Amino acid sequence: MVVKVVVLDYGSGNLRSAERALARVGADVTVTSDYEAAMAADGLVVPGVGAFAACMAGLKSVIGDRIIDRRLAAGRPVLGICVGMQILFAEGVEHGVRTEGCGEWPGTVERLDAPVLPHMGWNTVTVPEGSVLFDGLDADTRFYFVHSYGVRTFDLQPGPGFTAPLVTWAEHGVPFVAAVENGPLSATQFHPEKSGDAGATLLANWLTTLK
Repeated sequence: MVVKVVVLDYGSGNLRSAERALARVGADVTVTSDYEAAMAADGLVVPGVGAFAACMAGLKSVIGDRIIDRRLAAGRPVLGICVGMQILFAEGVEHGVRTEGCGEWPGTVERLDAPVLPHMGWNTVTVPEGSVLFDGLDADTRFYFVHSYGVRTFDLQPGPGFTAPLVTWAEHGVPFVAAVENGPLSATQFHPEKSGDAGATLLANWLTTLK
């Protein structure tokens, strides 16, 4: 069965490259900002490039924050990519200005403390046991990153009846969150659509969670 995926068009992100990468691994892909289509799809991909505040403004302009929240409340899968991952957190801080995010996870997106920014290029990641996204990929697999900001701490802990998300880490000057798997909500700081065969494997793994 072919799964239907919507790449959310809110004025930010590598829409066509994400569309092509998902189609490559077998998804029926539509790029749209239409509410009904985004809600009805088997999976929703939220891309993003540029500034946190601009992405949040664009997302709200198409009620994308509400789409994400309502899909997750119904257990419908969502995948955030790059700034599309960052806006899922509580807030972003750029040049001293705080912008409220979607608040699906606690945490602050802040400038990385690294000698060279942006962090641009290929990097390995440290994957937790039990990951679905990274299934079948070796520990030395590299993914393509382009960013100056990231989440440096992740404080969502397990509790009664609650399983903590699986958090994948990478390092550029400091450790930062490279990916999160949290029930129907997944996200990557790197660009799987620009990460060649490794990225294709990750996207194919995500598609298996939609069936």
